[in-house]
Amino acid sequence: MATDTLSIVVEFTGGLEMLFSDQRSHKLSVPKTDSKGAPVTVGWLVNYLCDEIMQDSRKDMFVLDDHVRPGILVLINDADWELEGEASYELQSNDNILFVSTLHGG
Repeated sequence: MATDTLSIVVEFTGGLEMLFSDQRSHKLSVPKTDSKGAPVTVGWLVNYLCDEIMQDSRKDMFVLDDHVRPGILVLINDADWELEGEASYELQSNDNILFVSTLHGG
């Protein structure tokens, strides 16, 4: 039996968790395809997180100009997302997406 959703884990560290109700790990069930029928990507996931999961109004601490803010490291299954195609990476069932803030004051 085919399913229309993907089970993924999204994690936030380095202070980003405060934007997501102080919850570090989120087990999510997301659709396999977007509203146009295309496979969902990490770029789609970022928008989904902002629209559906983030309760904090400070979206600009996570995204800037519709992209993950500079200074946030994104790992897809423990690999730098630059090696996986960045925002165009197509999500797979059981993926682990980790967002790490490397921004520090001082």
